[in-house]
Amino acid sequence: MNNLPEIGPDRMLDVRETPCSIKHGLILETFIRLPVGEHFILRNGHDPVPLRYQFEAEFPDSFTWDYVHCRPEDVAVKITKTRSLSAVAGTLPHCCEGH
Repeated sequence: MNNLPEIGPDRMLDVRETPCSIKHGLILETFIRLPVGEHFILRNGHDPVPLRYQFEAEFPDSFTWDYVHCRPEDVAVKITKTRSLSAVAGTLPHCCEGH
């Protein structure tokens, strides 16, 4: 049985309880599978600045990153896919090691 978070009907992907060892990979995979023009709202326990840098490196000019709210221990970011990821060629980025 898969206990990993998925995008809910509210478009929310809540990863606050997801182990750090798999969090980035899960979020990146969710983004890769997202249709162009669609979005999800990432809910995390801290501002995911390292993740944004990873998105910028892996998917330049392919997404928007808009904060919904930024509270201590509760941050929500709307991530929208703005163009196709043909350069990804079906492979998933690696998890952020040591994070």
